[in-house]
Order: sequence, then C-alpha cells, then structure tokens
Amino acid sequence: MTVSKSHTAPSARTVALPPNYWRYVVQACVLALALIAALTLLFLWPVEPNTYRFQAGEASSTDILSPRRITYVSEIATQAERDRAASAVKEVYTAADPEIIRQQLAHARDVFNYMTTVRHDPYLPASGRVEAVLKIPDLNVAASVIRTAMAFDDLTWQRTISTTLKVSEEVMLQGIRENQLLEARSRLSTLLISDILPAEQEKVVVGIARAFIKPTSFYDEAATVAAREQARAQVQPVKRTIEKGQAILRAGDIVTSEDLEELTALEMIGQEREWQSIVGVMIFSTFLVAIPGAFIQRLRPGFWARWRRLLFVCLITLFGVGLAKSMIPNHVLLPYLFPMAAISMTLTLVLEDTTLAILVTAMLSLAVGFISDLSLEMTTLNLVSGTVAALGIHHRERLFSFVRVGILVAITNIAISLAFRLTSQDYDWAALSQLVSAGLLNGGLCASLSFATYTWIGRIFGITSALQLLDLARPTQPLLKQLALKAPGTYHHTIIVANMAEQAAEAIGANSILARIGAYYHDIGKIARPYFFIENATEEDNIHSRLDPRTSAQIIVSHTRDGLQMARKQGLPAEVQDIIVQHHGTTLVSFFYQQALEQAAAGEVIKESDFRYPGPKPQSKEAAIVMLADVEAVVRSSRPTSLSETEKIIRQFISTRLLSGELDECSLTLRDLDLIREAFVGVLKGVFHPRIQYPAPPAPQPAVAEPIVAQPPATEASGTAQA
Repeated sequence: MTVSKSHTAPSARTVALPPNYWRYVVQACVLALALIAALTLLFLWPVEPNTYRFQAGEASSTDILSPRRITYVSEIATQAERDRAASAVKEVYTAADPEIIRQQLAHARDVFNYMTTVRHDPYLPASGRVEAVLKIPDLNVAASVIRTAMAFDDLTWQRTISTTLKVSEEVMLQGIRENQLLEARSRLSTLLISDILPAEQEKVVVGIARAFIKPTSFYDEAATVAAREQARAQVQPVKRTIEKGQAILRAGDIVTSEDLEELTALEMIGQEREWQSIVGVMIFSTFLVAIPGAFIQRLRPGFWARWRRLLFVCLITLFGVGLAKSMIPNHVLLPYLFPMAAISMTLTLVLEDTTLAILVTAMLSLAVGFISDLSLEMTTLNLVSGTVAALGIHHRERLFSFVRVGILVAITNIAISLAFRLTSQDYDWAALSQLVSAGLLNGGLCASLSFATYTWIGRIFGITSALQLLDLARPTQPLLKQLALKAPGTYHHTIIVANMAEQAAEAIGANSILARIGAYYHDIGKIARPYFFIENATEEDNIHSRLDPRTSAQIIVSHTRDGLQMARKQGLPAEVQDIIVQHHGTTLVSFFYQQALEQAAAGEVIKESDFRYPGPKPQSKEAAIVMLADVEAVVRSSRPTSLSETEKIIRQFISTRLLSGELDECSLTLRDLDLIREAFVGVLKGVFHPRIQYPAPPAPQPAVAEPIVAQPPATEASGTAQA
C-alpha cells in the first residue's frame, strides 16, 4: 500500500508488482525484440515492388513507363546549373597595392639620381657612363636607350625623369595583374600622347618606364572560391516532373545517369542495402521500442502483466508504420490524411492510460518523420494532432466526444499545415485550399475510425472497452435480472454500492465505468443461495440458526467463487471477474468465527483459515473501491442517527481494511482513501438520512350527526409515512 499523499502516479518503487513479475518482463523483452525486427523490415521494405537493376552505359531490355506522376529535385540538373553559374564567375584579384607603387617609384628615383650623378662624372668617358648604368641590379633597359639618355642635355634629362615617373605611376595605379604586365607596358605610349615629346625622348621614357612597372594586383584564390560558391548557392534546385505513363526508357535505349536518377526518384531502382543503413535503421527501431519500454518499467510495471494490451500496442505500432510506409512516400496530399489521431485515440481508449498513449504516439510520429525523409512538418503535424486527440477523448461512452475530438483534430491539422506553409512562403491559394480540405477530411476520418474500431477492438484482443461495460449495465442483462428476482435485497445493495463506487472512482481518477459495473456484478454469486444472506432473509426465519458456524461461513465465503463461475459462463470481462473474486480479499467472516470460538468444545481447534475469503486481495483501484463500498451494508445495519455517525462508521471500516493489509496490493494512496471516504459520505447521507417520526393517527371516532368539516390535504411526507 502506497503511503504517499500525492495525486501523481506512484513511482516504480512504490507500485505493487504483479505476481510472476519477472516472467512477464522476460516475455515483454522477447516481444520487444520481435517488434524491433519487424519495424526494421518495414522501414527497409521497398515501396514499389517493380524495381530494375541498371548501370549507366548499358542498354535497356524493356520499355519502362512511369507508374505515377511525381515531381522531384534533379541533383544532376541542379549540379550542372551550379557548375555553370560558378564557371561564369571571373577570377577575383586584389586591388592595386599602393605600397608596391611607392616602392617602385622610390626605386626609379634612386636609379635616376644615380644616372644623373654618372652623367656629371668628369672622369668617365661616354662609353663608361653607359656601362656604369647597365650594371645597376634589376634594371632591364637596352644599352641604346641608356646611351641616348646620357646624350640628353640637362633640361631634356629632367623632363625625361619627370615624364617617366608620371607615366609609371599612372600605369601602376590602374592596377596591373600578374598576367597583364605586357598589356600594361604597351599602354605607356598611349599615355604619352598628351605629352608632345621628340621620338628619341619618347623612346627613352618608354624604355626606362618598362623596367619600373611591376604587377600591383594579384589573384585572390579565397575570394574567387567564395564568389563561385555564392553563385552556386544562389542556384535554386531544379525540379523535374514525370507524368504518369511517361516513357522513362525504351527497349534498346542506352541508360544515362539522368535515366537512373528518374528511376531512383520513382523508387524503381533496386539497390543493395549497405550495412551502414541497415544498422542505422535497427538503431532507430530499437529506440522507438526502448523508450516506451523504459517508461513502462519505471512508471507502469504492472502493465507487463497485461499482455493483451502489450500485444495491442505492438500490433498497432506495426500497423501505423506499415500504413505510413504506404501513404507517405511519393505522395503529395495523401500524407496529410494519415490517421495518427485515430491511432492515438484508440490507444488512449484501450490502454486507459493517456500518458502512455501520448508516448507511443510520439514514437510513431518520429517513425512518420523518418519515413517522410526526415520531414519536420510531417513529424510535428502527427505529434500535435495525436496529442490533441489523446487529451481530448474524455467521455468515451458518448458519441459526441468523438465528434468533438474530430473537430479539434481538423483545426489542429489546418493550423500546423498553414504554419509551415506560411513560414516557408512555399504556397499558392490552390495548395492552401487543398491542405485545408485534407485537414478537415482527416479530422472526420479519424473520429469515424476511432469510434468504429473502439466498438470491436476489445473483443478481438480480449480488452474490455467502455462500450462493453455500458452494455452490461442494462437491467435486462440475464445476471442482473436473476439478481433482482431471486435476491432483491442484494440487488438494492448493489445499486447503492455502484453509486458509491462510481463517485469514489471519479474522485481519485480511476475508471468510474468499470467501478460501477463491477459493483453491479460483485455479489451475483448470492443468486445461488440468496436466503443465506441477511439482506434477502426474513426476520422470522434465520437459516444459519440451524447450521454450525463453519458451514455458515463456508456458504457465505462461497458466493465469490459462485459469482466467478457465473461470470465466466456469461462471458463477463476479465476486469469484472477480478472485482467479483477480489472484493472481499482475504477478510475474515468474523461473526461466525466468533460464534465458532464460543461454541468450541474444550481442546477443539478452530482454524481461522476456514472463516476467511480465499482472495486474492484487490489488485486494482476499482476492485479496492468496490471492497470499501461494501461499507454500505455496515451503515445500513448500524442505522446511524446523524451524519457524523455515518462518517465515523465509514472511516473505521476503511481503517480496518487498511490496517489488516487488504489494500497492500493495489495502488491507492492515503489521499485517495480520504477522497473515497468523502465520496461515500456524500452518497450515503442521501440514503440513510434520519427521518422524522410522525405521531400515530388518532383513533377513529364514532359517526355523529354533525356537519363534515373539510380537512387540509396530507403532505407528501405524511402520506409516505402512513404508507
């Protein structure tokens, strides 16, 4: 018995483990391995059965036509366009380096200064002056040019120096690339047009200036690569459309890389799976199974024993992945009709665990995203719509609940689809209208599918649905009819207990429908011997007065065994059968036990086990609630005169069951017991409230010859009391 007062689900350390717990865990592990293998095969299974094996350059042996219309991104055409855009980008060069210009002009001035000094050296003959200039390092000037320059007069020489420096600077400022040096030197004569110089002087200026001109702009490889990559990035993916029935290849055609790309887009190329992809899919499948498994192990360990529900989760997971595999790849609008919300609602209704249903929905949404080429839109759409469906299906017994959830799912689908389309700005009004229509259709489809499957899915897997339980509540059910006819006192008792159990289950968040139906049938075993139970017996005839206490106790105890046999014969759900056999747990029939002790002869051994119910103790909250709701019989027999007395009786009854260990194997908390007690008091105060004792009517008087005086009408209360 958990002693936490929290409203949250108890942790795995505090939840009572079912019998044979580890056997169930081993079975679940085997089932998980089988599920992982099946999911891996589904993920790897090709969508199109008609596949071909071709290589570029070989001839096609048959005509191949497109089985459907598709639009795909052609990587080959896209790459060609990107290469074309990159090749159109010219090489990038740096700007003219001013430092190089300054260095060359400074070098030119030094050379001219040296030549000026040599020109005025009186000790050098004319030929020696020319040789001295030619010896200047890195000065590639013809001897004839130097000889002519040495013959200039000083005025002409100074003008030659200034003109040479001027044209050299102008040419280099324009920027000279490494591969444009000859072109730049050829522009020297063009720049001298504005300066009218004699032919000899122009020859000297051009000849010397050519020696000083050097490249000032160099090839920038990083900038060129970046510019070309930018040009590549600006190229939009090239989309190609293949119409249904269009010829991809004709018999005898040579297969090209473009043909292979088209066949691959149509998934008509059979390719050997690489081991890396197989391992990757196995890892993904393992996580899809392991995460819900870890959740169950940590927070729902009792779920391992519910093997039918466990099998249902595995099968619906395989069904969801298989359906997604057939609906999503190579389709445009069909993926938006994938009924994830229907799967989520069905999980929630069958498992009766919203949290676990949402977790399985999340795993299936990841699988859908995996199938749809890692589409964030499809993953988000299915996850959100599935979660909304699981959270919205509250009243499973009402048809309008399914309609309401269908509307919520439709609104959710439309909102998510529009969010992605409007954000990416990849839409037109026709496409948006199709998405809205698909969202509406999906909502209606999911509501219809979940309602239809919920009505019969339980019968297939042996899982009790709310609709099955509600059908058992009809008074025309054979067992209830027999109970009302043969054991009317017990029938009245079960009606009150059912009200108490339902209110208590709603208060603590348990299955109120199961609690009510379980209470209806918990005492059907009394049909076999109705008058052995005090609520059906008359005060004049007490059958137990003619029996020994042990026999009486065995008859009383046997009503759970008899009830279980009747329930099995009528095919009642397993959950209801559990309540029938568990609602007394292993409690002691204390009245007859004490009677046996009092009547025992000297030395006679009275075994307490002969006076106890065989159990088991309540394993679920609903069974425990029905056990505690049996306090109705105690309250009725005690006939309390006030509400405080009623509450005291209920509190003492619950405390006795708690301290005797009858609640140790269910997951009720102390806070739950407080809420159950309050619910019981609320129901019983309207049933066993104190009544006003009305005085007896006066004795009839003899008739007299007096006028009759009209009396006021009797009240409803007085009429009832007299009746």
